[in-house]
Amino acid sequence: MEVQNSTSGIGRYWDFLFIELADPRTNDWPLIKSPMPGLTIIGLYLYFINSWGPRFMKDRKPFQFKNTLIVYNFLQVLVSVYLFTEGMNGGWLRHYSWRCQPVDTSTTTFGMREARGCYVYFIAKLTELLDTVFFVLRKKDNQVSFLHLYHHTVMPMISWGCTKYFPGGHGTFIGVINSFVHIVMYFYYMLAAMGPEFQKYLWWKHWITNLQMIQFGMAFLHSAQLLYTDCGYPRWSVCFTMPNAIFFYMLFNDFYKKSYKKKGKAGKANANGKIQNSKSNGHITHDINHNVTDTKPSENKKEN
Repeated sequence: MEVQNSTSGIGRYWDFLFIELADPRTNDWPLIKSPMPGLTIIGLYLYFINSWGPRFMKDRKPFQFKNTLIVYNFLQVLVSVYLFTEGMNGGWLRHYSWRCQPVDTSTTTFGMREARGCYVYFIAKLTELLDTVFFVLRKKDNQVSFLHLYHHTVMPMISWGCTKYFPGGHGTFIGVINSFVHIVMYFYYMLAAMGPEFQKYLWWKHWITNLQMIQFGMAFLHSAQLLYTDCGYPRWSVCFTMPNAIFFYMLFNDFYKKSYKKKGKAGKANANGKIQNSKSNGHITHDINHNVTDTKPSENKKEN
């Protein structure tokens, strides 16, 4: 009897958490009703990245995937363009309030448009797990950092929660600016995948990290408005969005310092040493390092 009561209690709690609290417009969409499919995908992803994949590739040559990566990154650009334009035209350039925007829970054209946008964003975050899969299959294990894994693991869960419970409103601002960043980022990766003849156009890679840090600052400030403005959007969401924005900013800032500032200092020291050595021989050597062999620090390094 006690076991039955306990089981029925868990069932009621499950129904309350995943049915009653959910937005009825999106709750029956694929992968949304229960958290288990998404968690299973993420679990398999982590198992492949940390265990099975490296063992599978141990005695194998790295795959090239040049054409595959070009197509993959091009498709990611298209999806990001769609999400950005949908977010701006569907709300943020029209009737949305930049201070506080509630979720439109209706089945009107605008209400369903923002709900579908949130769902596509969630699916996009799942497809981006392939970034890391390509790393492993190409033996770019040094790219599988804590920052990379944390970002690719957390974002699908966040977007799932937003799609299930709050598909629209204030929180979509983060997805819109993130989609803009991804337009730039995946366009860069597509060019990098095309080969060395395009690498001379990739001098601006460090600006991608700057852009990513700017988005987290914007996300923090935009979310903070909920602390003193009430429009019906859940204020408790800032307990997650604001600390997460700070954490992401710190991780990307640390990556930026390690990848670019230290590299820049090392390059200057190396150049000074060459100049001094050349002066002693009566010549000055002009050493220009375009760093063309390292085109993707935080995502897919492309094969030539």
